[in-house]
Amino acid sequence: MNFPAELKYTKDHEWFKDLGNDTALVGITDFAQSELGDLVFINLPQVGDEVIADESFCDVESVKAVSDVMSPCTGVIEEVNTELEDEPQLLNEDPYGAWIARIRDISACGELMSADEYEAFVQK
Repeated sequence: MNFPAELKYTKDHEWFKDLGNDTALVGITDFAQSELGDLVFINLPQVGDEVIADESFCDVESVKAVSDVMSPCTGVIEEVNTELEDEPQLLNEDPYGAWIARIRDISACGELMSADEYEAFVQK
């Protein structure tokens, strides 16, 4: 498993990359994609959608199940990774490169863990 130190993580297995200026990239972790299996579809949010920390903002479908992706923060969707519409498997191939959304106007975040804390959490 890969846990990049520059990211923050949620208990729901999303990652959060602070870009400054109240903006962040969000995606699912290496652990999440490995547990889900081969991803075959993603229901992306829309630009302009408001998201709330710890609430679902999109979902992914794998060969095993459909799973909600929870927002690690409260804000507004500024951009979505439209490459994922045709190639959801990018989340399996490079979970930290294949971000899902860029969120702006971040006003609050849920509980975020460091890479070491998240690694300990998933090993439980």
